Amino acid sequence: MAKQDVIAVNLDPGAFRLPYVPDIDIRNYVKVEVIMEEYSLGPNGALIMAADLIADEVEKLSGEIEDLKPDVVLIDTPGQMELFAFRASGPYIVHELTPKEPKALLYLFDSVFSSNPLNYVSNLFLSAAVYNRFFVPQVHVLSKCDLVPRGEVNRIVDWSAKPKMLEEAIEEKLEGTKRLLSRNMMRAIYQLGLRFLLIPVSAKTNEGMINLNMALERILAAGNKYTY
Repeated sequence: MAKQDVIAVNLDPGAFRLPYVPDIDIRNYVKVEVIMEEYSLGPNGALIMAADLIADEVEKLSGEIEDLKPDVVLIDTPGQMELFAFRASGPYIVHELTPKEPKALLYLFDSVFSSNPLNYVSNLFLSAAVYNRFFVPQVHVLSKCDLVPRGEVNRIVDWSAKPKMLEEAIEEKLEGTKRLLSRNMMRAIYQLGLRFLLIPVSAKTNEGMINLNMALERILAAGNKYTY
């Protein structure tokens, strides 16, 4: 059985320590601490500038990726969504990094945070906003599912698959303005035809990794395997 040749790319210039060893690292080109010193900026200002400077290194990063000839490239973007998704450089990087290859975005719903319908709808709204920024296929992951009881995981997944169940939870658990806004935001998203079915995943137990891989294969390889 052939193995997938996977590489990891760190795209966070402010990462101090990573839980993995990246095959390609943006910190070789852009470092927050260097920007802070060179431009007399604080951490936040340096992160904003770094996010834009990454766009200037896209060609070099693409060259490094092509040299390694991987089957799959996992790109770890900056954790601060406003630095990547909501700046002009974010969509540019996504579309210009290996521009000829199919790609998908992984959007993470934190299991603990999403167990409340108010928080879940907030996450739903943000995932729709991210999709609106990039317009590339998006896979939705319920991360850290080992941290909540199985019943909670199933309930959150049901919310993602069955809008009626989410609306019932909103009516039951929320009240006043929170109920009104959550219900109307949910309805607006579904009226647009957007569906965000969640795949429960745990990096600790490896639960859901096969399902996640299958979802990516459907997008990136038309349902075929990456390797033969």
